[in-house]
Parts: sequence; structure tokens; C-alpha cells
Amino acid sequence: MHTTVWKQKIQLLESLNKDTELLSENSFGFYFSSDQAFSKLYLKPLNEAFAAEAYEYSEGILINFERELIEEDDQEYALDVMQLFNGSRCLHLNQNVWISNQIQHSIVLLKEEYAYDKCSYIVLKTILKVLMLQLIRFQKTHYAPQELDQKRIYEFLKLMETYYLQETESIYYATKMGISEKRLNQILKEKLQRTAKQIIQQRQITEAKRLLIRSEATIQEIGFQLGFNSLSSFSRFFKNQVGESPSTYKELHS
Repeated sequence: MHTTVWKQKIQLLESLNKDTELLSENSFGFYFSSDQAFSKLYLKPLNEAFAAEAYEYSEGILINFERELIEEDDQEYALDVMQLFNGSRCLHLNQNVWISNQIQHSIVLLKEEYAYDKCSYIVLKTILKVLMLQLIRFQKTHYAPQELDQKRIYEFLKLMETYYLQETESIYYATKMGISEKRLNQILKEKLQRTAKQIIQQRQITEAKRLLIRSEATIQEIGFQLGFNSLSSFSRFFKNQVGESPSTYKELHS
């Protein structure tokens, strides 16, 4: 893949501040603190920003990548990444020295490959995948006492990815999972700080933004694809969530 193409998908910087320009809103972000051991990791989910505390470290390692990069692999891996970013906004990596050392090693390899004048997109993407798998393992180890709830979160995210275009009510997912709607929302609020409805709406917005920028479909057609029965209902929903109309967003970002 040509350099100008893959650099639109992956970005690596050694600083972060309020003026740092990320690839897009619809991208994931890692920011490792500037201490020698990279002991703190801040995460930026889709359509969100880093926690304010992350900006206290003017130097560190910022890894920013587009959602489509993980969608090039299998769905189970993509769901694990989604769950990683929907968890805690800050991970303390020194809680597991072995995994922390492996993560440091991956960061060094990633930096070297990114700076190489014959950098390979496949190699870069593979190192990044190894890094994310290490972080996923760290997260799963860290949350071992809540294993059942973690499995339920994974099940919900998997179901949502399959059905969110048709089913937007939390009761549907709770019924499919065999638990009450109240219990589902309790688990999600405790672990992800959002209800099922809020997570589904965020997924709709993520897809809406992607389609508005990259699809040739009209705004009305995009609304229908996302399950809205009229242009006005889609426009109202989008503006409430994003703060601007779909047409304005498309004009500014296309």
C-alpha cells in the first residue's frame, strides 16, 4: 500500500495536546504516558476525546488509527477491540509487569517500522494487532473476577454489531441474552458507563458519519439504511447527537 494511503489509516506521534490533529473523529486512539515504562495508557474511543488527564503528559506515544483498519480482520477480533475501547479510559499497565514489558517491546517495534523509509503497511498493521491483543489480554486479566459480566458485555456487543441496523431497543438484546433489560443496563453502566440504548446510538452515529463521508447515497437513503423511517427523524437524531445536521457534517468533512 502506498505511503500516502496507509498514513490516512495509521498515525504515530510523540506528543499530544489540545491542538493535535487526529485522523478523524471516527478513529481510535492510544496515548502512552511519557514515563520510561509507559505505565499509563489513555484510550480514545470512536467519536470521543481523550480524558483530560492525558493532556498533562506533553510527551508520550500517540497511536491513532481508523476503525476500518480493524474491520479488515475477523469480526471476533474487531469486537475485542471495541470492548477494549469501551472499557476504562485509562489502564495502569504496571499492574502486570510481564504484559507491560511485552507492550513496551511492541511500541519500540512499531516506532521503528513507522519511521523506516520502506515501511510496510502489512508489517505495521501486524505489530499494531499484536499490541492490541496484548492490551486485550491485559484487560481480560485485570477484570477476571467479573468474568461473567465481561462475557455478557462481549455478547451484547456481538449482537449489536449484527442487529443494530434493525433493532435499536435494549429489550431486544436483553431478551436474546436471557437477562432482564434492567440487568443488562446495570452491567453496561458499571463497566462501560453507558446504557444499551446509548451504546446503540453511538454505533448508529459512527456508521452515519462513515456513510456521510464515504458513501454516494443520499442523506435520506443513509437514514433508511440506519433504520429511520424518514429524513426528518434521521436529521433530528443526528443533530441531537452530533450538534450539527447531516448535510452540514457531510459538507464539512467530505
